[in-house]
Amino acid sequence: MLGVLAIVSCLGCELPKPVAVPVAGVAVDVELVLAVDVSRSMDLEEFTLQRAGYVAALRHPDFVDAVLSGKNGRVAITYFEWAGTVREESVVPWQIIDGPQSAAAFAARLEARPFSGFRGTSISGAVTYGAALFDRNDADGFRRVIDISGDGPNNFGNPVIPARNAALAQGIVINGLPILIRPSRTAARLDRYYAECVTGGPGSFVLPIKAASEFATAIRRKLVLEVSGDTHVLPLVRIETEDAVDCMAGERDRRIYSDPYFPELDR
Repeated sequence: MLGVLAIVSCLGCELPKPVAVPVAGVAVDVELVLAVDVSRSMDLEEFTLQRAGYVAALRHPDFVDAVLSGKNGRVAITYFEWAGTVREESVVPWQIIDGPQSAAAFAARLEARPFSGFRGTSISGAVTYGAALFDRNDADGFRRVIDISGDGPNNFGNPVIPARNAALAQGIVINGLPILIRPSRTAARLDRYYAECVTGGPGSFVLPIKAASEFATAIRRKLVLEVSGDTHVLPLVRIETEDAVDCMAGERDRRIYSDPYFPELDR
């Protein structure tokens, strides 16, 4: 993607069959898929802060108020964790959120899940899996959104660009929450990578986390923006045209790290 790009404004490998419990066949303001990175590059502190951030955000009055302020006053939401693959046991099935009680119930289901990290970072797999989940609920959503959070570029499974484009072609919006607390060399520009290679669709945005103290506030802000759709309030961060992001950076580094004598991937 060339030209001046706004970070904060603005998919395949064989995947397990998505599991979701159909929600009531009612109109909702948004169908929201929360796709959360649990790859082993995330340490226990980051796992804990990330999970706690989602739980707190779902219970927060600002999130509930955003839900209730919509035309229909309700949203459909589901959650899963991913790394090199998606594990079905990580899925918190679809649920209608229409007030503090239902929001708290979803948060409690999420909070009760055990931590389980595993190898690889397949953003492409997470996007493809998340896109399929929309066909497994009976909600009628005005918007469909996948929310990807992670701390590294795609390095497992298929390239991210085709997976991203396939989801966008279905009218799905993809937002990103790149975690830059302790970035590796490959992930040093992860916010820009997410902007050019992962996110897209009307009103899409990237909201980076650069300090552990920002987790709870950033996740809450992200969920409020996704539920309200009011993303025009976000500030713009510009990317210069002459310094393009390599959307295959993760794959190149994984191949070189695994076998330094293996020829570099074709550009």
